[in-house]
Formats: sequence, C-alpha cells, structure tokens
Amino acid sequence: MAFSGFFNMSKQKSKKVYVCTDCGSESAKWQGQCPDCKAWNTFKEVNLGPASSPAIAAANKSGFSGTLDDLKLLKDVEIEDAPRFSSGMPEFDRVLGGGFVKGSAILIGGHPGAGKSTILLQILCHVAQEMNALYVSGEESMQQIAARANRLRLPTAHLKMLAETSVENIISVAEQEKPNIIVIDSIQVMYMNGIDSAPGGVAQVRESAAYLTRFAKQTGTVLLVVGHVTKDNSLAGPMTLSHIIDTQLMLGNTDDARFRIMRATKNRFGQVNELGIFAMTEKGLKEVKNPSAIFLSRTPEPTSGSIISVLWEGTRPLLIEIQALVVDSQLGNPRRVTIGLDQNRLAMLLAILARHGGIFTSDQDVFINVVGGVKVTETSADLASLLAAVSSLRDNSLPQDLIAFGEVGLAGEIRPVANGQERLIEAAKHGYKRAIVPAANKPRKPIEGLTIVAIHKLSEALDSL
Repeated sequence: MAFSGFFNMSKQKSKKVYVCTDCGSESAKWQGQCPDCKAWNTFKEVNLGPASSPAIAAANKSGFSGTLDDLKLLKDVEIEDAPRFSSGMPEFDRVLGGGFVKGSAILIGGHPGAGKSTILLQILCHVAQEMNALYVSGEESMQQIAARANRLRLPTAHLKMLAETSVENIISVAEQEKPNIIVIDSIQVMYMNGIDSAPGGVAQVRESAAYLTRFAKQTGTVLLVVGHVTKDNSLAGPMTLSHIIDTQLMLGNTDDARFRIMRATKNRFGQVNELGIFAMTEKGLKEVKNPSAIFLSRTPEPTSGSIISVLWEGTRPLLIEIQALVVDSQLGNPRRVTIGLDQNRLAMLLAILARHGGIFTSDQDVFINVVGGVKVTETSADLASLLAAVSSLRDNSLPQDLIAFGEVGLAGEIRPVANGQERLIEAAKHGYKRAIVPAANKPRKPIEGLTIVAIHKLSEALDSL
C-alpha cells in the first residue's frame, strides 16, 4: 500500500528540471553558466510532466512482486552465448562484435549526409528476405525511402514500412507485427504522450528511448535507433541516452569524401573502438576489404616528415601515414598543432626528444597530421611521430618501406605495445621491408621479407636511421 500510495501521489506532481539548450546538461536549479559546455544563459526550465513514464506505468500495472526467492548467487547464474545473426555486411558485423544480438538496442549517430539512413536501409532490405523487419521513419516519407531503395537497386519485396512519430503507436504496431528487427529513424523526432516537452527535447528523447529499449528487451527484438550529433560531434540529447542503449556507433567522414568510418564507442556485446571502413558509391555504402590501402596513398618519391605506423583498431591492425612539419617559429610561443593526435601528448614527446635525444624544438613550430582522418587513441604512434618530426627538422626523407611503432616513456625508453606480431605481419603483407619496434615486440620467429630493428631507448631509434 505504501508503494501504491507513492505512485498515486507521483501522478499528481510534476517534476521540473533545468536543461542546457546547447549540450543537454541537466540541473536541479537554474545556473547562469553551464558547468559542462561553459555556455552562458542557456538553462531553460523543462516540465517533465506527471510521473507517467513507462517505468512507473509498468510498476502501477504489475505491482511489486519480487521476493527473496528471486535472489541468486553469482556463481549459480547460468551463462549462455548470446545468439547472433548477420546484417549481410561483414564489415558492419565486425563493428558490432559478430552480428546482431537479439534484444539489443543499437544507436547509430553521425552528421547529416554521413549515410546513416542509407546503410540501415541496405541492411534491412537484406535481413527482410529471411526474417520479419520493420523500418519506421519519422523524418522522410515512404515515397522518399522507396525512391532511394530503387536508386540503390535494393530488394524491397519483403521490407515493411511505417511513417510514424508516436512511440505508443509504433509499439502498438510492433506488438501486432512482431518484427525480429526494427529501425527508428530518428529518435529526435519521436514523442510520447504525457511528456511536457517538444520532440527532440531532453525528456522526450530519454523517455522514448527507454520505452523502445524496454520493448526490445522484453520481446527479443533488435532495435536500431538513428541519432543526430551536435556541431562538436557529440550525440545530441541527454547523456542518459548513451547509458540506455547497448551499443553506440558513430558514422563519420574521412578526409576523402568517398569513404566513411564507423566506430563503436560503446558495445556491451563486442569490442569497443572497433573500426569499420565503407565507401560511398552509387549503390550505397560498400565495404572496404583492405582499409589500410586507403590511408597509404603516398607520393612516389620519398619526402621528409613522413612515416608509416601500425595502429590496433578493435580486433585488427591498420596501417596509417603520419606526417610532420617542423619549421622556424615566427612567434614568441612556438605552436604545437595536431590533427588526429592528442596535442598534449605531442608536447610531452617533444620534451622527451630534447632530454633523451638531444634534439631541441623549443624555437620550432611542430605540426603533426594523421593522414585519412583517423584519430589515434593509443600510444603505439609515439615513436613514429617523433621519427617523422626529426625527419622534417633535418629535411631527411625516411625509407618508403619503413614502419615504426612503440610507446615512448618519460625516461626515453621504448615500451612494447599489444599485438606486436600481428602488426608486423600486416606490414609485411603490404610490402614493407624494415620495421623499428620495441625490443619486447620482436617476434621469436623471423617474418619473411621483413627486417626488424629492435630497440630499447629513443637514442637507439635515432641512431638506427
């Protein structure tokens, strides 16, 4: 009775919060400056409406029936492999961790024109040939989607379409159709009755996502949700949206407009930071079988300040080119500019180079660029970045068939990185003949066609050149 009375009282009250209109940050009281995005006068009062959220509605409907018999020891919980099925795109399956998991909620974000709706339409047309699939569009009409499908020459005979923005209506249709997979395009235009907020508002996005995710969990339906991003490439809407879903994928452009990069920034069923490369063609997004090749379009003749390194992205190695430009500074405070690399880490590496390599750049502007728009999220590119900077400073070109990777420590030591042998094998496949790597990453058995220079300190790497 006490819980029942609590919910009845909740129905008579409204919860109000203050939300930043720029970043979606929430606060219990009004603030002049947003503590997250630092914008001024952006907090707006939002009425979340009566406590009629799906969670409370479900509690009122079913009541609290939990007992001590429901408790289990962790060792007694049975572990079952999550059943998966393919999307029809091996590259997309790789990013997911092996395919779709039944009952999972997947969020795909990206800028307008990145290809979110295109790749989901391709996937659903393929999946619909073997199982029940439903595509829900709140932004485009059915005619627009049909025209795109015809232009891409997709099989459309079995895919079911629904143009709707009401979450309650969508769930009602889904309960009757019982689809195995459903796409919501997009979460920012969905709304629920009883929420005092416009579609796209913090309350609407949160409640809509929670309701749809709960339906997916209860019915074993794969839920694919399209999300928009803000101008700083962060997901639009409340941060709770990222916590509600199981997997978050971000689809973005590379420097070459023909290619798209998909990265898993959250994945409860697979590897985080797994990378998928796609090419935008007249027939939609196509997989790139050899992603390293698109980042290795170097000039035929050797140039200073350029070297190849091998990153580890998710479950596979990726060869990328690192370029450096070191020039005399015309300013009192020399610049340190990076694209694809942490700027603070570059400053640290240059300090190590001065202390343990005897090469000073305190009066030089240093620019580092990771070719192809790839963002380096690990430390294996430290050694290659320093070698490229030294090459540019001395205007001496490095061999075209040379690769280097390794983490540089503050004492000038070269630390090993994970999956060293797999990186070297990938480099050998692409025809590279020489590698400068940490001594601990030297393989026990030689790799055919690859000469490996194992080093312990930064000074040894500089001497080897």
